[in-house]
Amino acid sequence: MSGPWGRGRVTLVAVAVVLAWLVVGAVAGPYSGRLGDVATNDNAAFLPADAEATRAQDLAGGFVDRETIPALVVYERRSGLTEQDRRQVAADAARLAQVPGVVGPLPPPIPSADGQALQLVVPVDDAEGERIGTVVERIRDVTGPGSGGLSVAVAGPAGLLADLIEVFSGIDGPLLLVTLLVVLVILLVVYRSPVLWIFPLLAAGMSYAVASLFVYLLARADLITLNGQAQGILTVLVFGAGTDYALLMVARYREELHRHDLPSAAMRAAWRGAAPAIIASGGTVILGLLCLLLSSLNSNRALGPVAATGIAATLLVMLTFLPALLVLGGRWAFWPRRPRHDQADPRAEHGLWARIAGFVARRARPVWLVTTVLLGLLAIGLTQLGTTTLGQSDLFTERTQSVVGQEAIARHYPAGTGSPVTVFTRQEAAGEVTAAARAVPGVAAVRPVTADRNAAPDGPPAAPRVVDGRVQLDVTLADEPDSTAAEHTVRELRVAVHRVPGADAVVGGFTAVNVDTGDAAARDQKVIIPVVLAVIAVILALLLRALVAPVLLIATVLLSFAATLGLCGLLFRHVFDFPGVDASFPLFAFVFLVALGIDYNIFLMSRVREESLRRGTRAGVLVGLAVTGGVITSAGIVLAATFSALAVLPLVVLVELGTAVAVGVLIDTIVVRSLLVPALAYDIGPKIWWPGRLARTNREEVVRDAG
Repeated sequence: MSGPWGRGRVTLVAVAVVLAWLVVGAVAGPYSGRLGDVATNDNAAFLPADAEATRAQDLAGGFVDRETIPALVVYERRSGLTEQDRRQVAADAARLAQVPGVVGPLPPPIPSADGQALQLVVPVDDAEGERIGTVVERIRDVTGPGSGGLSVAVAGPAGLLADLIEVFSGIDGPLLLVTLLVVLVILLVVYRSPVLWIFPLLAAGMSYAVASLFVYLLARADLITLNGQAQGILTVLVFGAGTDYALLMVARYREELHRHDLPSAAMRAAWRGAAPAIIASGGTVILGLLCLLLSSLNSNRALGPVAATGIAATLLVMLTFLPALLVLGGRWAFWPRRPRHDQADPRAEHGLWARIAGFVARRARPVWLVTTVLLGLLAIGLTQLGTTTLGQSDLFTERTQSVVGQEAIARHYPAGTGSPVTVFTRQEAAGEVTAAARAVPGVAAVRPVTADRNAAPDGPPAAPRVVDGRVQLDVTLADEPDSTAAEHTVRELRVAVHRVPGADAVVGGFTAVNVDTGDAAARDQKVIIPVVLAVIAVILALLLRALVAPVLLIATVLLSFAATLGLCGLLFRHVFDFPGVDASFPLFAFVFLVALGIDYNIFLMSRVREESLRRGTRAGVLVGLAVTGGVITSAGIVLAATFSALAVLPLVVLVELGTAVAVGVLIDTIVVRSLLVPALAYDIGPKIWWPGRLARTNREEVVRDAG
């Protein structure tokens, strides 16, 4: 068989591959909607075992019959609470004690000093796990929003967790829909064909279905941990990276159709040309993501395998399913702009990117010097980034009930009321530790835990409860428990109580967890970032068979990363009005920006090396830029747009991550890969391939002189 369908045997193989994948898709498809069944968004311990807050949590288990997480119900009337309000609080407390998942009896309500608020601490059984959201929902049903001038809100750690669970539980539908629409629109613009966009989108959808199946099975077997954050990133990563790989394969296929009569022969040549770069790119991202396994935080370790699984599934689909679809589509898939068998390579000599390549050749040194300076100037914005732990009121892009309640608590109470810092100390040193804690600025009150935990705080003092020779002190902070000021107080508190001889004091609680999380995140950056860079350097050296080129490429990506964070620092502070970025943001941004950003340099430089073998280095740089410029820029726009879809989620940390990746990818594709890298490679010439054999040939000079 001949003609646009290729030889009969190749066509049958392509049909068999497509049918096999459609069967796989039919099986895997439903699992994309079942990821929430195996996702974990509860407050399970995620700190290292040797963190002080973790040790405090272990000690806390001996002081309670059941571990609980507090929901803080705050009743507020600005004109002053009435007797009827107090009766309503008492009635609500009696009903709340009967709610499944609430550990009764409830402690007495805590009145504010100004008489305008009452705070009810409702302990929720920590064993409820993911069902804590349901328990808090029932609490909110009992209390209602208030009426007649009395406002009611459920806040505290349990209220915050419930709001987070609600956000993540609804992540699948809106995010997937937005991502699909973004990819569809961009593919229509790029291809300007009513047919061709179907193939990349169908392959990307297949990638997501297969990735969802693998992730579901691994999470159900407890081999990986899936949370809402990882689930959202998986969606945009698979569609973004998958569409990138598809664009590269389609572009090379279109190019080879000009050189080969049969689509099957064109696909074989396209696969041989594009697959090494796609595999190297995907391998770089996978290994970079797996470096997160070195993290001391379970939340980071969870993201690495989930995202790496998604990329592995995407590679498998894009190197098998998509080529088979394209072979079956033949030249007609590109209608109305079908490529002809004319041995032409119009992009190498004509069009926008050929003109950009000519400009780079004429002004190579000024181009890389100016772009380097501009990126360096953007990097100055790093001073505006402001790494911090986002407070509860800063965590969401919209005002949730937990945020409203926390603001009410801060207006009428020491902000740490209801979420105390816990200090465990030897019984004989309890007095000295209490005195040391009270002397710390930012500490509002220190109270020992007694046998009757529900005793009124203003009642007569009772003997502290002793467990294994230790007592527990509840330390109320003057600042909100998730604020930077509270974290500073906890650090000072630890210094103070650790100085008491023989106390063996351990400080824990909600704020202490934030402190230890921030410290662990800082440690992870120092450990993981160098490992990621080393992994990328090895892959580049193997792919390009050189040492100078990988060093230069990594340097350009690091410069791009610094410029991205600098620009984001300005955007977050002066445009979005965010208070800062979470402690985990720099590491996540680095892994995604560097691993994904190096992709485009791999696409470019692998083609440059291929052309350099035939034409010489400088000519190879220009041809490589001309023929890959359009597709790589399109791929960057797709990836930037898909990560921008994270902005539909009302969480500041994901909006910041999506913005950073989108901005960074655009800087990489438009500035770094289009101008900086080609100009550097052209200016350096053959030495960029040192110590490979390309560095020892002068063929490029011969070609240039002949021209």
